[in-house]
Amino acid sequence: MVKQATNVKPGVSGAAARPGPDQLMGMLYAHTSISDAAFAHFQALLFERVGIRLSSEKKALLCGRLAKRLKERGLRDYDEYYALIANGRDPAELQIAIDLLTTNETYFFREPKHFEFLSRRLEEGKRAGASGRGLRVWSAACSSGEEPYSIAMVLAEHLGGAPWEIMASDVSTRMLERARVGHYALERAKGIPPEYLATYCLKGVGKQEGTLLIERTLRERVAFRHLNLMDVPADLGTFDIVFLRNVLIYFDLETKRKVIERVAARIKPGGHLLVGHSESLNGITNAIVAEAPAIYRKP
Repeated sequence: MVKQATNVKPGVSGAAARPGPDQLMGMLYAHTSISDAAFAHFQALLFERVGIRLSSEKKALLCGRLAKRLKERGLRDYDEYYALIANGRDPAELQIAIDLLTTNETYFFREPKHFEFLSRRLEEGKRAGASGRGLRVWSAACSSGEEPYSIAMVLAEHLGGAPWEIMASDVSTRMLERARVGHYALERAKGIPPEYLATYCLKGVGKQEGTLLIERTLRERVAFRHLNLMDVPADLGTFDIVFLRNVLIYFDLETKRKVIERVAARIKPGGHLLVGHSESLNGITNAIVAEAPAIYRKP
């Protein structure tokens, strides 16, 4: 059961704060060792598939995240697990490995200045006589959904029922499944402005106490899609605004260039690309120009 989240006071629920079963299993089996050769194989595979270079300092992370899969598949070591996912015979297991190894840190209204920019742009458009009709926004690495739902709240507030559209994509099918549900621990609501929390979120009661659910009509405005930024298809169409935040930091320079080239091709002339505040496109591309810190415009 859920009810409208009026006057919600976000706090850390005891149940929500405890690690889940997957985390506990990872802790139990994280001690499993991995050879340098096996780790190098995983590094090469992850780079080939999603463009991410896994540094040598991430050995413990890889062990912690994949150890449960070794146990569940009855494998002795990481060499056997690598052979399983690299030979092409078990694509489902390969996707599970990618899901587990890609970083998924996110939260609602992360880097608030971007949402202030989005609000200003929408208001300026309304003053100029533009209704926002047909506005398209792409959340290009949406993780568990907090970013696209934050965008959706802003668009719904400023544009109402106009036919705007949000497309949210991620390389992790596991994260996309969570994002589509739109159900979160209440502690994650602390970044949501109170008026948005009351309007667009439902507070869990009974067995769902300590959680929130994004309101159904808002969830229906976001389309989720499994997508690898190393292969951006043309059928995505073009977008007025693209959020590509805190993703480029995981790529080397050449991969950054390729990703930005593919993403920029999907931005309408005059449209904007938003990257993380710790990221910069200096020396990467001339296809878009800096307008403000971490905000770029396509001429």
